[in-house]
Amino acid sequence: MAEPELYWTGASGTKYGYWVKKFPFSCDHGQNGNYIFSKVVNKIWIPVYIGQGDINDRVNDRTHYNAAVSKGATHVHVHTNATERDRTSEEQDLLRGHPEAYAPKGSNQKEGG
Repeated sequence: MAEPELYWTGASGTKYGYWVKKFPFSCDHGQNGNYIFSKVVNKIWIPVYIGQGDINDRVNDRTHYNAAVSKGATHVHVHTNATERDRTSEEQDLLRGHPEAYAPKGSNQKEGG
């Protein structure tokens, strides 16, 4: 498989490789992985929403997609990751490292409000 196009760093310092895809984006169903709706501000990628699951289903879910686009997202960064525990751990690490993905700047909602 091709090398990732860019790396996002979590709060732990772990770097996660992603491929950059412009909207609209789709892939085969059953491709589980992590994804980041993002935009560019001053030549820097800014996460708008960080998630995990079936990439095609989640990226094309109207609720998530519309919320991210309303915050300026133009691209999705993706990579496959078959293990749910690993996907969830990565998602949480990235959210801790990128709090701008949370509302009101981003679309992620903090648990408990």
